[in-house]
Order: sequence, then structure tokens, then C-alpha cells
Amino acid sequence: MVVGLYTSPHLVRFNERIQVNNEKISDADIALFMNHHINQIKNIQTTFFETTTAMAFDYFNNKSIDIAIIETGLGGRLDSTNVISPTVCGISSVSLDHMDILGDTIQKIAKEKAGIIKDNIPIVTFDQNKFVIDIIKKTAARKNAVLTIIKNSDIELLSFDNQGTLFKYKNYTINLPLRGEHQILNCVLAINLAEIIINDIDQDKVNKAIINTSWSGRIEKLTKNDIYFDVAHNYDGIKAMINTIKSNHPQKKLFGLFCIKGDKNMNSISDLIRESFHQIIICQDKNKYLLSVNRLSKILDKQRINYLSVSSVKEGVNIIKNINVKESVGLIFGSHYVAREVYNEFGKDFDKTYN
Repeated sequence: MVVGLYTSPHLVRFNERIQVNNEKISDADIALFMNHHINQIKNIQTTFFETTTAMAFDYFNNKSIDIAIIETGLGGRLDSTNVISPTVCGISSVSLDHMDILGDTIQKIAKEKAGIIKDNIPIVTFDQNKFVIDIIKKTAARKNAVLTIIKNSDIELLSFDNQGTLFKYKNYTINLPLRGEHQILNCVLAINLAEIIINDIDQDKVNKAIINTSWSGRIEKLTKNDIYFDVAHNYDGIKAMINTIKSNHPQKKLFGLFCIKGDKNMNSISDLIRESFHQIIICQDKNKYLLSVNRLSKILDKQRINYLSVSSVKEGVNIIKNINVKESVGLIFGSHYVAREVYNEFGKDFDKTYN
């Protein structure tokens, strides 16, 4: 079976976004698409994400894939990925994110997310915020889409540690090598989607696939000492990250290196930082894509959070590396866009380590 995968954003290289059977699109194939379609791109003035989505669909067509896994870029209703006619749709955790575009309440954001629900196409989600579930239910009913809601009570947690989680779901006993209970829901969502697509799915193959799962930038341990990198950048993601680290290291203080985009709900994120971190260090990425240290420091001052500002990711990482590892945990978090800098500071060759 040939499987295409389209996700965003990338961590280090653009090629990560478009893959077939775990092989990333080549630079040559990217150039081929751009050379062939450059006039259309200029004439229509497509956005970066629209162009990327078209590239993915064209690449998948050329590779004669059997199944495509397509992640929306932002929201859902107006997302350029939403032109497809899917076999099944899945909605994961809905939280306050991209509020300048999707809306300033969880209800508004949920309506945008529910925009991927299609007439007579199955939809799967998991139990979460009541307002979110109500909107998904109403949209599914209006579209005559069969809705599956995964409940926490359907899952039996057997054990968890710093290597991953062991749990039961239906007839499966799953050994998930990702840190955090929140990843259990993502895993179970994926299982349900696969079961709809593939009749009489082989449980042994499911278990084998999951046990070989890796996901860079998700509570990823960078050293033998307790220093982690996580791309969490909204309230729910950061809360899940903190809860996981505290569960695995209950007696240790948290030190954080933090940078983030300007469209995030910093009020709620600030509450988490204030409650959870012994010290927070702030910085900005080399490309100046994230909030400047000056702007971020003003936000944290207003929220009465003690912090240390540094001029670069490199300087911040050096401080994190020198914390007392017997008493503390280091967390680098807040954005995908510092991944390359972070990996470089820990001597990791992304292409060799993560390909």
C-alpha cells in the first residue's frame, strides 16, 4: 500500500511536509513542480500554503498513492486542503489558537474546525470541551455524517513512564512510545480512522506500527540529562506538556526556554508559566519570525512573571544545559520555528537523525 502524508509546519526542512511511505519529497521534485507551475502561481497569486497543498496533491497523484493523510493547515472550513472529498475525517483537540484568524472564542474556532465535516462522510473526534462537542454534533447531524466520539472511559491506562505509555483500547493493548497521556487520544483517534478505511484491520500490524512511531519535537528528550524540546504553542499543548513532565519528574523544578508567535493567547499561557516554572528564559529566533524579546518581556511584565531575557536561542540553551540536573528539568518550548537552532545547539544532524 502506498501512503501519502501532508502535514505542516515543518520542523527543519520543507521536504518534511510531503512524504510517501515515509520518504520525503526530493528537492528535485519540488523544483520540478515550481518550474512547471510558476506562471499559474504568479497569475493567481496563490499563498505559500495554497501552493504547498497543490504541490502535495500533484506529487501524490504522480506517485499513484492508495491513501492520503491530509492535515489541515489552519482551521478547516476555509483551509485549502478542504477541497478534497475524503473517505473519513478526524478532529483532534480544539483549543484557543490562531485567534486573530479563526475567532476569539472556543465556539468560533470549533465552527471553523467543524468545517471539514462533509455530507455522509464519517467523522471521528474525542470527548473534549462541551461547546466543541456540541458544535461537532450539530454539524455532523446537519451533514448526515456518522459521528464517533471516543470517550476517556473507553481507554484503560496500564502504565506510563518517561519512555511512553501502555494502555488498553477495545481489543488492543498498545505500547505507545510517545510521552504524555494526551498522545493516547491522538493514537486512539488514528486507530479509529484506520478501522473505517481498512476492513478487518490486522491488530498485530497496528501494534507494530505504533511501537515504531516517533515524533520529533513532542516532549523529545535531547540529552541523557532531563532536557526536552516540545513545539507546544497554545494553552492545551503547553498544559499537556507540563503535566507529562511533572508526572515523570514530580520532585524536580522546571526551567524553561520560551519563545512564541504573536497570535497566541498569552493570558492563559502566562498563568501556566507562573504556576509551573521555577524560572523562565525568553529569546527570539534568528529569523525574527517570533515575538521579539522586547514585546514578550512587556507581556510577561504585565503578567507579573519573573524571567531572564537572552539575545539568542544559543545563549538560552547554554543556560538550560547548565541547570542542576539532579534537581531540575529543562524544557525548550513554544514554537516549531526554533527547531533547527535547538537541534544545532545539541549537535543533532536533523537529516541523519530524523530521516
